[in-house]
Amino acid sequence: MIRLIANGDRILMRRINQWPAPHWLRTWMFAASRGGDGWLWSAVGLVVLFFGGARRSDALEAGFLAVAAGLATLLILKRITGRERPCTVEPHCWSSRLPPDRFSFPSGHTITAFAVAFSIGLFYPALIAGLILCALSVAASRVLLGLHYLSDVLAGMVIGTAIGLAAFHWAGQGLL
Repeated sequence: MIRLIANGDRILMRRINQWPAPHWLRTWMFAASRGGDGWLWSAVGLVVLFFGGARRSDALEAGFLAVAAGLATLLILKRITGRERPCTVEPHCWSSRLPPDRFSFPSGHTITAFAVAFSIGLFYPALIAGLILCALSVAASRVLLGLHYLSDVLAGMVIGTAIGLAAFHWAGQGLL
C-alpha cells in the first residue's frame, strides 16, 4: 500500500513539475506558502486578541496549544519516517523555494494551518470558512511548489484537523 501511494505521489509530482502554471496561481501559491511560515497565523492571533470578545483567551489558548502539539507531532513523525522531499528527487520547473528541512512527511505547514483553522475557527463560526480556505491554500502551495507530496499534505490535513479539534475542546472546556 505504501509503495502504491509513493508511486502515485511521484506521478503527480512529475505532472505538476511539467505544468506551466499561470502567473496568478504562482503568486497565490508563493503568498500562501509564505503565510504558512507563521505570518498568517500570527495575524489571526492578533485579530483574535484585539477583536475576539469574551472567548479570546480560550481561543488563543486553543491556538497556542494546537501549534505546540502540531510542532511536536511533526518533529516526531519526520524523524520516524525520514521521507525525502520531492524537490530532492526531481527539480521543480517553476519554483525556486527551498524547503525548511530535509524531510517531507508530514507537511508541517499543513498541520499548523489546519490545527489553527479549527482550534480558533470553532470559537468564531463566522470565520471558519475563511480560515479553512487559507489552510487549503497553504496545503495546496506545498504540493504545487514541489516541497511536499500529496500524501504528505493529506496526512497533515488529517493530523492538523484532529489536533485543532482536540485543542478547541480542551481549551473550551477549561481542561488546561
